[in-house]
Formats: sequence, C-alpha cells, structure tokens
Amino acid sequence: MRRPGCSESPPPLCSATGEPHGPGCCSNSDARAEPRPSLPETNSLSAMDAARWSRLQVLFHDALSVPESDRERWLDEVCREDASLRDDLRRLLAADARATSWLDRGAAGSARALLEPDVHPETIGPYRIRRVLGRGGMGVVYLAEREDLGSHVAVKVLRAPLVSALGRTRFDDEARTLARLNHPSIARLFDAGTLPDGTPYMVMEYVQGESLMAYCERAQCDVEQRLDLFREVAEAVDYAHRQAIIHRDLKPSNILVAPGETGRAPVVKLLDFGIARPLDRPDLWRTQTGQWVMTPAYAAPEQLRGEAVGVFTDVYALGVMLYELLTGTPPFDLAGCTPGQVEQIVLGQEPEKPSVRVARVGRVTARTWPDRQAWADLDLLCLKAMHKDPARRYASVEALLRDLQHLRRREPLEARPDAPGYRLGLFVQRNRRPVLAAVLGAVAFIGVTGFYTWRLRSARDTALQEAGRAQRIERFMMALFEDGDVSVGPPDSLRVTTLLERGVREAQMLGAEPDVQTELYMTLGRLYQQLGDLDRADSLLSAALRQREQYLGVDHPSVARSRVALGRLRNDQAAFDEAERLIREGLLAIRRHLPDRHPAEAEALTALGHALTEQGSYDRAVAVLEEAARFQTDPASLSETLTELANAHFYAGRYATSDSLNRLVLALDQRHFGRRHPRVAGSLINLGATRHQLGYFEEAEGLYRQALEINLAYFGPDRVETAANLRMLGQTLAFQGRYDEALEVLRPALAVHERVYGRDHPNIASLLNELGTVALQQDDFASAEAFFSRMVAIYRTVYQDGHYYTGIGLANLASVYLAEGRYGRAEPLFRDAVVLFRRTLGATHIQTGIARIKLGRVLLRSGRPQEALGDLRAGYDILNAQTSPSVSWLQAARGDLAEAYERLGNPEQAAVFRSERAAAEAAHPDR
Repeated sequence: MRRPGCSESPPPLCSATGEPHGPGCCSNSDARAEPRPSLPETNSLSAMDAARWSRLQVLFHDALSVPESDRERWLDEVCREDASLRDDLRRLLAADARATSWLDRGAAGSARALLEPDVHPETIGPYRIRRVLGRGGMGVVYLAEREDLGSHVAVKVLRAPLVSALGRTRFDDEARTLARLNHPSIARLFDAGTLPDGTPYMVMEYVQGESLMAYCERAQCDVEQRLDLFREVAEAVDYAHRQAIIHRDLKPSNILVAPGETGRAPVVKLLDFGIARPLDRPDLWRTQTGQWVMTPAYAAPEQLRGEAVGVFTDVYALGVMLYELLTGTPPFDLAGCTPGQVEQIVLGQEPEKPSVRVARVGRVTARTWPDRQAWADLDLLCLKAMHKDPARRYASVEALLRDLQHLRRREPLEARPDAPGYRLGLFVQRNRRPVLAAVLGAVAFIGVTGFYTWRLRSARDTALQEAGRAQRIERFMMALFEDGDVSVGPPDSLRVTTLLERGVREAQMLGAEPDVQTELYMTLGRLYQQLGDLDRADSLLSAALRQREQYLGVDHPSVARSRVALGRLRNDQAAFDEAERLIREGLLAIRRHLPDRHPAEAEALTALGHALTEQGSYDRAVAVLEEAARFQTDPASLSETLTELANAHFYAGRYATSDSLNRLVLALDQRHFGRRHPRVAGSLINLGATRHQLGYFEEAEGLYRQALEINLAYFGPDRVETAANLRMLGQTLAFQGRYDEALEVLRPALAVHERVYGRDHPNIASLLNELGTVALQQDDFASAEAFFSRMVAIYRTVYQDGHYYTGIGLANLASVYLAEGRYGRAEPLFRDAVVLFRRTLGATHIQTGIARIKLGRVLLRSGRPQEALGDLRAGYDILNAQTSPSVSWLQAARGDLAEAYERLGNPEQAAVFRSERAAAEAAHPDR
C-alpha cells in the first residue's frame, strides 16, 4: 500500500514547494509545535540494585558484540577494578550462551539470582495473580483469575530488565505469532501489554493438563490412541504453516493433553511459539551459529548445521515425536552429550525402525496392533518424516497427514514405492469378501485390480503433484532469497534486478506446471512493481492473468486475484480508469465464488479504495475503505486498510482525520508486530506526515527519528527504506528553517537511491523534489531550478504527460520562476500543470486548486488582476470545500483575492476575504 510517509512518490503539492514558505509567497502564520510529553521513569529494583544492574546491563550488551576469542581480555580490561562485576558478567554471558529457548534457563536466570527478590505482583491488569505455574530463565508463568468474569488464565511475564535483547525479541515474537493463530489445538492469546515498569506480559489460555508423553504413559494409550493424539498435533502444526509460521521447537513437553468433557476425547494444546518464525521473513530462517535456539533431541539436521529452516524442519520434529510416541524412547540417546556429540550422532547415525525398537524394549503398545504390515507402514511414515535430507521428507505436514490417513484406512502410502504386490496385499485386506468373490472369475479379478490400480495411480499422482508444487515454490523462493532481500535493495555488489531476472528465467521453465508458474509470476511481478520497474511488472502480471484465464476460466477466484494485482499496477502506471475496472471485475468474481466477507474481498476493496484515492475520488474511496475495514479481523490487513483510509483523508486535506487514523494504525502495528518492526517505522512516518501538515514540525521530526532508528537497525544506512525515511526527515527539517541539517540527510538519501535505481527513476525524483524545496527556501534559485528540471525530465521520461506527478514537477519548477519574479517563465508551466491535473485528477482536485491559485498569483504579480481573479476564485472554491479550512494555500488565496479586488476597485469584496483570513488565523493560531 502506498503510504504518505513511506511512498517514493512525491508528497501532495501543498506539502512541498506548494506551501507558501518560499520567497515571494504569502507566508503562513508561525507554526508552533506541541511539547512532547515525557514518561516517568520507573524501576522495580531498589536504588542500589538498579544502579548495579544498569551497569551490568550496559556491559552485558557491549560484551555480546565482542568476539568470543577476545571476550576474556575485554572483561579483564573493563572490570579490572571490580572483580565481582566481572564475575557477574561472566555468569550472565555463560547463562545466555546456554539458553535454548526463552523459557529455558538463560541470562535472566542468573541475573534474577543476583538481583531479584522472590516476589510476584498481586495483579496484572484486570487479572489477580493466584500462584506461580512455572519459572524459566527468561520469565515466569502465573495462574491468574479475572475477578469480574471468574475465568482463569496463564500470564507469562518477561523480566525485561533482566534479559538480553535476544530474549526480549523472542518474547515479542511469540506474542505476535500467537496473535496470528486461532486453532482449537493451539493455546490462545487473550491479551498482551506492559507493566508500569515496562515489563512485557502475555495473557494466554490456561490449560490444565499434562505433557503428551506423560499422558500417554499414565493413560496407557494404545497405538491407535497415540496416533489420534499425534494427528491433532500435526493438524495444529499444519494450520500454523498455512498461516506462514514455522514452530521450530516441537517436542512433547510443548504439548499438553487436557481431559475432555464427559464422554469426549482428550484435548491437545500446542504451546510455546517462543522461537517460531514467519515464512515471509527469509532473513530469520537461519539459526545463528553457536546459539542453540532449539531442543537438540528434536532438532533437525539443518538446525544443527545452522542452515535454513522451513516447513520441512517441523516435519522432522513431528517424525521424532511420533517415534517417541510409538516406542517410548527418542530415536537417539543424547543424554549428557555435548553439542558436538549431538551433531555427530544425529547427522551420522540412522535410527532403528520403530518396530525394531518396540520389539527390543518390549513395549506394551506392540501387542495392541499386531499387524506386521501396519508396523511396516509406521516405520516408513516415521522414518520418511525424519529423513536427514529435507528434500526426502514429506513436502508438507499436510502430506504427512494424508499418509497417516492412508495408514488408518489400510490404503497404500504415498511414501511407498509403487510395488504391485504391496498394493494388492492392502487391497485384499480391506476388501476380503469382494476379492474372494472376484477370484471365482479371472476376468472380474483383473477388472477390479486394474480399476483399483488406475485409481491408486491417479490419487498418487495428484498427491505428488500437490506436494511437489508446494516444495517447488518453497525451494524457489528460498533459492531466490539466498543472496539477498529483494525488498530492500541490492546486497553488496549484486543488483536486485539480477536476482529477479534469474527468478523469471527459472519460472519460465515451469510451463508444465501452470499453477506454480503463474503464482511465481505474480510474486515476481509484485517485486518488480515495488522496485519501480513497471514495464517488467506489467509483462509478468499480465502473463499470469492470461494463463490463468486459459487454464482456469475467466471467472475463477485465482483469476480475480490476478485482476486485482494488475489493477494495483495500473494505478502506479497512472491508468486510473483501467485500474478501477480491473479491480471491480476481480471484486465481483470474488463475491460470486467465495464466502461473504472473505479476506480476498477485503483485499480487493482496499485496492479499489486506493484506486479511487489516486483518482481524487476521496469520498468514494472513504466509503469503500470503511466497508473493507468493518469486516477485517486480521490485524495486519486491517492496518493496511486503515492506512489507505488515512491516505484518502490526507490527500483530501482532512489532516486531523488522517492524523487520528494514523495514530490508530500505529497502535495496531505496535501491538501486532512489536515496537521495532519496519511496519511500525512506516506507521511512525505516516503519523509524522500528518503532524507535519498540521504544523507540528518538531513532533513530526521526533516521529521520523523514531522511525529512522528502527530502519537503521533493521535495514542499515544503505537501503532505500532508510533513505525514504531520511527524505521525510529532511522535509520537516527544511520547514523548520534548518536547511543545513536537511541537506545532511537528503544528500545521502539521494546517493542511496541513485545507487539502487540509477539516475532516471521516479524514486529519484522524490528526493530531487525535497532538495529543490530546500534550495528554493534558501533563495538558491539556480540549484532549485536544476533539481526541479531534472525531476520533470524523469517524470516525463517514465510517465510522459500521463501522470499527475509530472504536474507536481512542473508546478514546483514554476514556483522557482515565481519566486525570482520571472513571471513569463512561470505562467506557461502553471498552465500546463493545471491542464495535467484536470486531465488526471479532475477539475475539483485539491492539486488542481492549488495550481490555479499559484497561476492566479503569477497573473496578479504580472499586473493582470482581472485575469488573476478567475483562477484565484476557482482555486479558492476548490480548497474552501475541503474540511481543513486552515490549509495554507487557502489562506494565500484569500490574501491574493483581497489584493485583486482592491486593484479592481472593489474594496467591499476585498474586505470580505481579509475578514475570512483573519478569522481563520484566529481560529487556528497554531497553523
């Protein structure tokens, strides 16, 4: 979604050189920034402990950045006068290195022993703490009761002052992950927040149960019952994968079994998503070397090697868990092993077949399912899931579940090689009477067997095709991202376009798999669109639409998705009418074929709202976006829709409404993504944009700097997201008259953009816009003219005269000539801008209104008040219809109209506009 603060398109005309801040323009009243409230500092430790911990915390984080080979020397140097402090630091570092998950004992466990008394809060929010359920190195889990409802919950609290940054990140990640999951076999997240001292907590479903293995042993479950429980676990994991979440730490102790209601089966609950990772964050798929964020007994070989993880990693852990359920023991005895020994055993040894282990240890479960063929299938299923090569495992948990169902129905496994005797044996077992009758006639027997073989092969081929498609897409995207993150610019010397071109070449080779190929075309097309290569994006998204229409038909939901995606691209290409048509066609098909209020409908409505905003149809956009927001439940999608709604109000000049919506979006994003996520940075920038437009420049600066801190930490200084952030910061610094500071951030931002995009990209033009603004405000007319001329040239090269961005460049270049008094140069440019705005945005758009006011000013300064009156009055009427009456160019129009009427001998009408101007200034003294 295009966001006012994050977009690489230029801001509205009235937010750049369109505002009357430059020389020769009617200036605004002095803008005053609201003071930013400061938060009281609190600490739960005593004064002495707090001071000591503050010192420990700083040194601890410094130590983590020191290579381990140099750490002892560093400790001796910084702590040479305080041996006790050095010992405490060593214990913290040792504990942090041992941490295997955020509730295993780690750095905070040692810190708590040093500093924290054994106390717990009486209440957390509306919940009264009853007792401690468990403690870990990173936190405490309490049983709590919500007194007004009488319900019991589990409250997990992270001791924030006593934990490494890594632990805090894992805690926040778990909260965000749980917020995305809603499944009966996954413990639910009810609430999350922070205590007065900044300590984060989560309120979760309280499950009264015992661990999976403990329950099976106590209840003496047979194989069938154990497989039932395993199926529930696998279904929960499969659901998480469909929500793009990899658990990464599946083990029986993370699964509780609670008694069911009377006469009902027991209930399985999957817990602890503390080290889960989203599939849409490839940068988090690798385990950091030396950090055991896993449980070794259930860790896949790729985790132990520190390689990329994926769906196949959870498949492996499920295989280990099934092995233990069947045999009562894990496949490898790793008790007391060092990490090196664990890696040697898991990578170098093959586990016994479950049936062999059961026979050897004399498990009771072996007698409950005596069928040798069934045990052979269990061996095959279990060991395939545990294969050391991820490519040889089940391609997905869904595929594993299908084989589990085949096993329970005595059908051939998809994992089984195509052996006729094997298929026939199972067929006889399941259909003894029909086969016995068929034996009486050889023809009948051959017919039945032939039909069965055909049906089996068809089912097998379908299953393998589905599994192969999922595996192919996952491998394709992982391979593409191996060398860099295409969303943020080129890593090192490798151009982003090189990555994408490689991806396109490989996708073009998948003609035999049109569903995979078109999905990849969609993904790659959207990436090209984000990078500004609209022609390449067009070829891919158009190809995806054509192919889907050919093999799915014109009215299929997937075709509708392609139409919506292509409509979004048409917006960026300034083909607004076609954009609206494509999106509406997609929306109608979605409504015909998908359930009411389907997420795809909300997505299409959001795209339609964006298209209407681009057309300048703000009221229609608002209605559509409000409809989309009403039935969205996913926080991330709701945030995107509300952002578009804020944009519609923003571009309509309704800055106060946009400001309120941006505050709501910021709160949603902080709750859903955490406070250090790039999405939060974008929301901070958007809020800064509205605060800037409302005249609170210092507050806008603070918001931009908060966002910059996140973007620098997440992307680094040489990425386009950071550069876009710097652009907005430079803009607000310039409006405060801090031109040198503005140039200090705008010039590096331009350099990053030119390195990433080349010299003639639309994203370069947005930086030139800001640099031209600064030059104009410094009366450096030659530089301003050069910047804006280049801006116009770029837009004309990319869009010709078919996009209103070109009009913004023309108007800004004309503003330079206006400020210099070169009215003969300014007038034709303003006229061209007005014509372009009318054609692309409409005669009543706010951009058209501002351009007409500026054209009127040129005519007025040229001594042609009668001609000026028509444009000034037209612009005034457009802006006066907006709900933000203090827009600066509306005030400028009032002043110029008063002057024009005075020159034309109409002092009464001049007095009317002077009175309006004075009333607006009195009503909004801070504007």
